[in-house]
Amino acid sequence: MPRLQNRFNFKIEFFNITAMAFKSFLFVSLLSAAMLAAPVAEAQLGLIGGILGLIRIQGTLFCTANGNTGANGTATPVFPNALVQLQCGGNVVSTATTNGSGVFSILLDPLNVILSSLLTTCNLKVATPLASCNSTLPALGGLLSSLQFIGNTTLGALLSVANIIPAGFRFVPSN
Repeated sequence: MPRLQNRFNFKIEFFNITAMAFKSFLFVSLLSAAMLAAPVAEAQLGLIGGILGLIRIQGTLFCTANGNTGANGTATPVFPNALVQLQCGGNVVSTATTNGSGVFSILLDPLNVILSSLLTTCNLKVATPLASCNSTLPALGGLLSSLQFIGNTTLGALLSVANIIPAGFRFVPSN
């Protein structure tokens, strides 16, 4: 009789292990299916699908009368420590200061700014006088640039970054 008892316990234990393996397999399968369906759901949700994203405005500011590189690729000094303002409808929305290499970067939350509106109603303004990087440049006036969308960068499975650059700075004399 004890032999039958051992066989019976073995069958129950085997059944429990098999059931646990099946549950684990089912869980992993459902998790995989959900991950594969996520991009489709994001595309269908439109604005809500873009919640996990950023807008990055990035560029390099040069110490020239128009803030751009010199003609024919000549060596051009950069404009360090310049205050760059993102202005939308005349209001300053965000600011950044160029680093020692003249590079600035502004990150925006897409829930607060609509990309199409950003590209049509916003500009980058350099508030620091040009004369601060080169005394031969004007002390009054400043640089202004519209914005240009250059594409998206996907980071991982959920984060998307919209990349925007200055379309080209131009000197605007002060009134």
